Amino acid sequence: MPQIPITREGLEDLKAELKQLKSEERPKVVEAIEEARAHGDLSENAEYDAAKEEQGFIEGRIQELEALISQAQVINPADLSGDRVKFGATVTIYNLDTDEESTYKIVGNEEADIKENKISYSSPIAQALIGKEVAEEVNIETPGGDKLVEIIQVEFK
Repeated sequence: MPQIPITREGLEDLKAELKQLKSEERPKVVEAIEEARAHGDLSENAEYDAAKEEQGFIEGRIQELEALISQAQVINPADLSGDRVKFGATVTIYNLDTDEESTYKIVGNEEADIKENKISYSSPIAQALIGKEVAEEVNIETPGGDKLVEIIQVEFK
């Protein structure tokens, strides 16, 4: 079974979501199905159809989370060090074209969140940066065009 890299924080988030789905969402949808059944004819019961659809979504997500958790390979960035970019690194780059700095943390696919500057290790930006060192210039191919950046800092926290 292939291992899926994830940070400890990301794994805890997945476990919390799984617990919430099992202990709160699943019982709510079962109750909604029972309530809809009490209304009679199920063939034209929109509430029943919606509740069954929601149940399918919840059960599918539970299975997905259980599979992810069982395959998780936890990587603690605090245990890593060096000037080379790798999974778990927090990387500060300087865009040589726009004179802007950006900082990204390279994380697993399931925990990526651009609003928090967490990018997946499989994203074009992370793929271009992984293996490179501080002070190295990197060309990043993005859908919006190529960007030339310099790696300013690599941290593991």
